[in-house]
Amino acid sequence: MKSKVLLLCITTLLTCIVCAFAYDQSPSKNTAKSVSIIAHRGASTYAPEHTIAAYELAKKMGSDYIEIDLQSTKDGHLVAMHDLTVNRTTNGFGFVKNLTLEDIKKLNAGSTFNKRYPHLAKPLYTKQKVPTIDEIFQHFGNDVQYYIETKSPQYGVKMEQKLLSKLKQYDIDQDRVMIQSFSKKSLQTLHKLDPKLKLVQLIKYARHAKISDKQIQELQTYAVGIGPNASSLNPTYIQRLREHHFDIHPYTVNEEKDMEKLIRWGVTGMFTNTPDVLYRVLYHGSD
Repeated sequence: MKSKVLLLCITTLLTCIVCAFAYDQSPSKNTAKSVSIIAHRGASTYAPEHTIAAYELAKKMGSDYIEIDLQSTKDGHLVAMHDLTVNRTTNGFGFVKNLTLEDIKKLNAGSTFNKRYPHLAKPLYTKQKVPTIDEIFQHFGNDVQYYIETKSPQYGVKMEQKLLSKLKQYDIDQDRVMIQSFSKKSLQTLHKLDPKLKLVQLIKYARHAKISDKQIQELQTYAVGIGPNASSLNPTYIQRLREHHFDIHPYTVNEEKDMEKLIRWGVTGMFTNTPDVLYRVLYHGSD
């Protein structure tokens, strides 16, 4: 009788261990609402990056945020463009800072994508232009949430002031906006202009992510979140920042296995070129 009871206890214990391990190896559906899907330059795997078409597709795929990189034109307009030049994503050439808005509006922002990815090409994409922040806000209003980066603030005169002016002009709900930058100066300027803004410090680590108490204390004076490169992350780093109530939004995560790992480690969101994949992982589980 005692041996049967002992065997039953051992079996129960082993079952619990197996279940716990299995649970740890896959993201819990209960975590889905706490992990934000941030469409990196829109749904940029499937449509020309930083175009209205890419943002629209990201919205349809269930993204929580559309990410917008801002550059300033020669005549001071804010446009959605990741690179310093228009060379890679349009049929034009030159630095954004040396081109006027009129120059940029002559460019096609989708034909290059169609040529590069013929299996994803669509006639709609040949009609895409580089959008201004005005056009993006006019198109989407408060129907989406925005994750905006002041990309090269050193080249834009009062970029931060202009951005806040546009948010006010188009009556964009501040709770629907996060602003990020690699530039600490830009974020601190934004914080001084409006301490209620949700600001995220972008960081690129050469190897393993680590952070000191002094760095944490400084970040707490202006930022609510950290945006590190995903390849540098480890559970200890993430847990430490979560203990200090920071959001952790790594970039750029496109593979299911990486998404699942980062969810287990405790990130609160991630940038992805494939928002449909992250949506499936969060709400339906991987196949």
